[in-house]
Amino acid sequence: MYNHDKSMETPATGTTNGLAIRTEKLSLWYGTFQALFDVDFDVKQGIITALIGPSGCGKSTLLRCVNRINERLGYVRTEGKVDVMGLNVYAPDVELAQLRKQVGMVFQRPNPLPISIRDNILFGYHLHVPGSKKQPKAEKEQIVEEALRQVLLWDQVKDRLDRKATGLSLEEQQKLCIARLLPVKPAVLLMDEPCSALDPKATEAVEELIWQLRGTYSILIVTHNMAQARRASDECAFMLMGKLVEHTKTEEMFVTPANQQTADYIEGRYG
Repeated sequence: MYNHDKSMETPATGTTNGLAIRTEKLSLWYGTFQALFDVDFDVKQGIITALIGPSGCGKSTLLRCVNRINERLGYVRTEGKVDVMGLNVYAPDVELAQLRKQVGMVFQRPNPLPISIRDNILFGYHLHVPGSKKQPKAEKEQIVEEALRQVLLWDQVKDRLDRKATGLSLEEQQKLCIARLLPVKPAVLLMDEPCSALDPKATEAVEELIWQLRGTYSILIVTHNMAQARRASDECAFMLMGKLVEHTKTEEMFVTPANQQTADYIEGRYG
């Protein structure tokens, strides 16, 4: 198992008051069912923040409000405000394509495209960067190598870049799914149970990768795994029944939680 110094410096911040994400009075309904209740939540830049809580408490719903994926469901209604890097993502002039360039998303199960490893890395880059398809091949090869090196995957796949990505192991597929976000330089990475489909060894490898990305990216991760939240995040937020109950430094939450509901959940009394 690895050890990390959570006291390391985080990157300088600009006019966002050091916040990557801020929600204010965020509420959401699926039809008549209210899933979020007036959530005020600040996610700092350059660190890893974990969202924990029992199934159905609203963790993934909150995560998906940040890049507006919930809107794909026609019966969803949202109220309140979500800022990403200081900009209100629900403002009428916001383009979803630009938002999703700024906010990368990693899902529970790896979802590589059924094309080559190389083309997976370049897919989003070609989609979001005008003129990128006409770039010299050498420049694109450099982009592919840099992304794969960032996710600690280059040495394993450098000799099979033309093979289908679906032939990789689950661990390699999940790393690839993270890698393909990086060429468009997102500010925020959202991760929804990114290790739930992985075995313990692969989980450790992906956690190590997430920690390597810390600082360069602001990371919000949903997890049911208490041990993972404790070892792989700087701050932790606990949700229950659509409400944010507690949000503090990870070590404080697991050692001296301020709320009895948080203590009950961490100690396994429910959830």
